[in-house]
Order: sequence, then C-alpha cells, then structure tokens
Amino acid sequence: MSMETPNPNDAAPAEKRASGSSFYTAMRILPQAQRDAMFEIYSFCRAVDDIADSTGRREQRVRELAIWRNDIAAIYAGHAPPALQGLAQAVQRFGLKREDFLAVIDGMEMDVVADIRAPDFPTLEIYCDRVACAVGRLSVKVFGLPDGAGVALADQLGRALQLTNILRDLDEDAALGRLYLPADALRDAGITTTDPLVAIADPRIEWACHSLVALARAHFTKAEQIMAHCPRRSVRAPRLMRAVYQTILERLVARGFGAPRTPIRIGKPLLVWMLMRYAII
Repeated sequence: MSMETPNPNDAAPAEKRASGSSFYTAMRILPQAQRDAMFEIYSFCRAVDDIADSTGRREQRVRELAIWRNDIAAIYAGHAPPALQGLAQAVQRFGLKREDFLAVIDGMEMDVVADIRAPDFPTLEIYCDRVACAVGRLSVKVFGLPDGAGVALADQLGRALQLTNILRDLDEDAALGRLYLPADALRDAGITTTDPLVAIADPRIEWACHSLVALARAHFTKAEQIMAHCPRRSVRAPRLMRAVYQTILERLVARGFGAPRTPIRIGKPLLVWMLMRYAII
C-alpha cells in the first residue's frame, strides 16, 4: 500500500472489522482456521467497499482500487504487504483464486466510475456476480465444498443475498445516487425516471421491487437444493446466511416497498434460534 492510501486493515483486526456484519454470526460458528480466513476475506471486501462508497473524487477512488489490485498481485507473487499477511495465509491454506479477488474489485469499480442507475438486466447480473458471487466463490473454498457444488452454491446464494441487499437498501443507495433496480422492472411498473430519489418515492416502486423478490426467492430455493446434497458440516455457515437473509426478504415483503420504509432488522432472539437450528442442532 502507498503511504497516501493506508490499508484499512491497519485500523482494526479482521475480526473486529467483521463484528458489525450480517455475516458475523455465521463466521463465528466456523472452526478457527476457517473463521480466521473468513474474517480476512470480509475485511478485504469491507475495505474495497468503503472505497466505493466514500465521498472522495472518482479518480482518487479508482487509484485506491488499483492499489488493491497491486496488493493482491503481490500476495500471489509471495510478497504480501505486512498488513495483508493474514489474507495471504488464507489464500495459501485454502487455495483462494486471484481472479475472484479481482472480480470483487472490478465490481466495486462499477460503482466508482459512474453511479449505477437502473441498469439493464445483463449489467445487473455482471454486478451481482462480481460483488456477491465472487465473494461466495472465495467463501466456499474456505467451507471445504468441492468446486462443482461450491461454485453453483456461490452463484445461487450470492445472487439471492445481493438482490435482498438491493431491496433492503433502497434509501441508502439512493442517498449515494444509485438505483440498482433494473430498467425493465421500473418500466413494467410505469416508472420512467432513473433519478434514484424520484424513483423510490413513486408508489409504483412496490411493483418494480416484486420482480426482484421473485428472482431472489428462486435463487434461495436453488441454493437450498444444492446444500441439501452437501455434507452438513460444510454448509452450516451458508445455511445460516440463507436463513437470515431469507427472513429479511420476507419481512421486506410484509412491510412493503413504498415510502416510508422502516428499516428491517433481525432481533437477537430470532438470531439465536437460527444459530441453534442451523449451527448447533
């Protein structure tokens, strides 16, 4: 890392950076080596996501992401920066692929070079693959899933989680100038504007969101079908992730997508029950 752009990993250990994540509980149930690797992966993702969401000039953020590309290259060349030694150990121990890290960076760069507003569906698919499925492909390596089932699960569960995030974060994303709902869904609902704040204030946003709800549900179903044929121990964490996010999705549907949108959260009692069901019992 350059002196001008310190590695965000310097600010806090990987586990501390993950402690506020929706995935923290799922990561905590893993054995120590897997848990440490997942915290490192999350810390990387959080760092590049923070760059994408910062208020800095676009040119500066592009340079900061380029530094991360160089650091990933250094890890695979055997010259990891000191702050990334933990990530380098995870790469070596679990055979994590360089192209998946680079895909995550490419996805973040999509948010940096221009604000995404009502993308066409192929663009949304590419975005989801980079910012979510690529993270899943790194994760399933850590979970110990074979490549075939692991890649399939990363694809299905990653898309389900990202679509749920899009539906959950309508207001937060609009405040950043972004609108991830696809153009076709907006047009089908009668919404022609791509201005994020105007679009999400339109009562017809309810109908635009329901096409993504159906898609997310289909991906959740396919992910569960894949996990049903995997060793139970290897899918404890993704099953818990699926349970948490599918609950969020159904609570969003029950609340509705029209303004005002109250935040949806999973309370501690329900989270403990899910932990008992998917991780312990």
